[in-house]
Amino acid sequence: MEQQLSRYLIETEAILTQPFDQPFVDNLKRYSQGFWKGLFTWYDHSLIPRTNNDLELFIKGIKRKHCRITGLRQWNRYIQRYGELIVFVENAIQAPNLMARLQAVNYRDYHKEWECWHNRIQEHRKHLRFKKNPQQYLQQLEDRWLSD
Repeated sequence: MEQQLSRYLIETEAILTQPFDQPFVDNLKRYSQGFWKGLFTWYDHSLIPRTNNDLELFIKGIKRKHCRITGLRQWNRYIQRYGELIVFVENAIQAPNLMARLQAVNYRDYHKEWECWHNRIQEHRKHLRFKKNPQQYLQQLEDRWLSD
């Protein structure tokens, strides 16, 4: 990608030689100089956003959908609960072969992933139960300790 841009700049400078083209060429060269310090990571895959702006727009779209569905402007709990799986769900819904892909998943693999997800959200669930009713949460905790 870096080589392509470099060739393009050289070709543009060679083609646009008229005096009124010079401000454009100078501006293009100055603007593109900022791209040279590690900004050429590029993935040629349709599901991976090409730039950080694309990624931010993708996340903003997911957030907007969540807010529209729930009516809540905050989506911290949604992220805490589903975390990195949010983007998979968003892409999976749009996939034409979703059912075939889901049916191809081995039950053992599914259950292993479900356990990882369940363990990850346990702390969050405890936190929410305590915030909702601290006395009841503490009483249930004491009862569980006494029964063991």
